[in-house]
Amino acid sequence: MKKIYVVGIGPGEEGKITFQAQKALEESQVIAGYTVYVDLLKERFPKKRMISTPMKQEAKRCQTAFLEADKDQIVSMVCSGDPGVYGMAGLMLEIGKDYPHIPVEIVPGVTAATAGAAVLGAPLIHDFAVISLSDLLTPWEKIEKRLLAAAAADFVICIYNPSSKKRKDYLQKACDLILKYQRETTVCGVVSHIGREGEKALIMTLGQLREQETDMFTTVFIGNSQTKEINGKMVTPRGYEI
Repeated sequence: MKKIYVVGIGPGEEGKITFQAQKALEESQVIAGYTVYVDLLKERFPKKRMISTPMKQEAKRCQTAFLEADKDQIVSMVCSGDPGVYGMAGLMLEIGKDYPHIPVEIVPGVTAATAGAAVLGAPLIHDFAVISLSDLLTPWEKIEKRLLAAAAADFVICIYNPSSKKRKDYLQKACDLILKYQRETTVCGVVSHIGREGEKALIMTLGQLREQETDMFTTVFIGNSQTKEINGKMVTPRGYEI
């Protein structure tokens, strides 16, 4: 049988992998993905063939998955979080145009926005925007416009990929843009290593967030004008009567 699952494995913790994702992985003969995510599954699925590629080899990874499936195999292309949120779902469907005889099924997962929000409390109860600060595939000028538009519209903003070794000051730059519309006292939160060993969460103001050190394993939550801290939790009211 030829088939490909594009599977979201959530943050990587076993308890945050959905039953549907678990079933897809069990059915597959081959598990493919970015090296870090494949390594998370090796102990759980020791008898599966594992194929991985490093960063910046996404197209090669997807092409390999289709070539393996074309050998009458079921293949799972795994992504952290949800494959449709900064994941491989889109690229797999694009490359799949050349393999119309191989069905592709997208299996959703728990993305960092919702997993991190649960750790902090309830920051995403009202309208929110999700923006990545990585300019590897998106020009910084476009990221700036999105940040300014979201801040001006008073969205809660969830930031993926806030900084890296090459982008140490990107979160600081993002905060400076958002401060054009939001107060320094705006409630914010950060969660690192969500659902994994070393998970850590902090709540702070937007002014403090500007000086906070983060990395690619950190998800940032910037509140809107109504977001507050309640008993150590970050909460954005929905507007229900109490």
